[in-house]
Amino acid sequence: MALGQFIFSLPTLAYDSLQRSTAWRHPSNSRVGARSAHQFVGPGDESIHLSGVLMPALIGRAASLDELREMGYTGQAWPLVAGTGEVFGAYVIENMEETGTYHIDNGSARRIEFSIQLKRVDDEQSGQRVAVGTLGEFKAEGNESVAELLDEENDDDRGGFDGDVF
Repeated sequence: MALGQFIFSLPTLAYDSLQRSTAWRHPSNSRVGARSAHQFVGPGDESIHLSGVLMPALIGRAASLDELREMGYTGQAWPLVAGTGEVFGAYVIENMEETGTYHIDNGSARRIEFSIQLKRVDDEQSGQRVAVGTLGEFKAEGNESVAELLDEENDDDRGGFDGDVF
C-alpha cells in the first residue's frame, strides 16, 4: 500500500492491521403521528486505521514514522493506493500514535507499536484500478493518471461559470 510516495513495506513500515470504516448519511425529519422520515443524501465519512509493530533491528525504520509525521504536518491529501492497484481515494493523516517499549541503553526503543488514522477527503468513487506507467506514474482506467483524476475533481469543486443560465 502507498500513501502518496510513502510505500508501506517491511523495509519501511509494515502494518499488520487495516480497519476501514465507511458511513452513509440518512438524516431524519420528524413527523406528527408517524415515525420520522429518513432520506439517503449521500456518502458520509470514510476512514482507514492502520496499526502495526516496528522493530528497527529486524523490520522497518524508525525514521519512517518521522516521514509520515512530516506528511501529516503538510495538511495535504495523499492518494492511497493498495498493492493490488485499487485506488482508495485521497486521504489526510488525521492522527498518529506510537508506543516505544524495550528501550536500550541509549534510549532507543527496540519495539514500537504504531497506529495511523487516515480520513478520506475527496469525492471520487474508490475502487478504480491503476497500473504503473512507463515513467513510474500511476495510470488509471482510460489512461488518466491519478494526479489528473484528482485535478479534475479540484476543477469541479471550484464552482466556476459553466455557461448555463437559469
